[in-house]
Amino acid sequence: MILRGFPCFLFLDADRTGAAGRDIVTRLKSDAFTAIVPVVVLSDRHEQAEVESWFAAGADEVITGLFSVPEQRARIAAIQTRTARDVSVHPSTRLPGTTEIEREIRRQLDGGGEFAVCYADLDHFKEFNDRYSYYDGDRVIYIVSRILHDVVKGVMHGRGFVGHIGGDDFIFMIPLPAVNEICSEIVSIFDTLVPLQYNEQDRRAGYFFGKDRRGQLHRVPLMTISIGIVTNRSRKFTHPAQVSELATEMKSYAKTLPGSVFVVDRRIQSDSEDPGNRRPGAPRVGD
Repeated sequence: MILRGFPCFLFLDADRTGAAGRDIVTRLKSDAFTAIVPVVVLSDRHEQAEVESWFAAGADEVITGLFSVPEQRARIAAIQTRTARDVSVHPSTRLPGTTEIEREIRRQLDGGGEFAVCYADLDHFKEFNDRYSYYDGDRVIYIVSRILHDVVKGVMHGRGFVGHIGGDDFIFMIPLPAVNEICSEIVSIFDTLVPLQYNEQDRRAGYFFGKDRRGQLHRVPLMTISIGIVTNRSRKFTHPAQVSELATEMKSYAKTLPGSVFVVDRRIQSDSEDPGNRRPGAPRVGD
């Protein structure tokens, strides 16, 4: 039932299930796919040893007759809030994931102000992973997450949004006037810190030799960062998918340019054009 329905909660009657119930909890929490489902154990009695045994099995909350009805409701609401927060963040960077990214885009669309959605992607990250290790790759991803978070929050005095799509793909959303300052700072810090993740020989050379899909050796440059930026200054968006599609297009365009860059979409949407549709003409690189 859990695997098919993926419920918001699993409630277990401690007084009726006993050891069998604890076995169910242990099995659910041993599988990463079902472990995220919060387990709430209900019991009329409050016996310390029993409560401890349920928590030891992996229960997220044990509600007994010791708590008043308002407190029971408050505890259940708190579990729901914690679970939604835990599911929506990326485990390695602790940044909001795709669900929260979409919600934030909706909030920006509903807010009515001018905003910028910035899609950041690393260039030559896979080759770095292949040459070094996934451990080194994870360290780079974490460093990039901190650069984005600290620059955005620092410049915006705690405001702004930074999310992690997955892998080496990130999204951050900021007020339009702050684009140049924030993106320039991100590019500068990235180009200072990330080369230090290479060994001295590769860093001095500015490249290393890697194999392509055909097994042929070729020069692989040091990693750079490409940021594609979409704004609502000259376009009207009605759905987050439109913003996402255009941001992906801008990111792909940025990756065709050498070095670490950020590119702002300055194309103007015509009256006859549907929101989010592509128009001819290359975007211009941001200042």
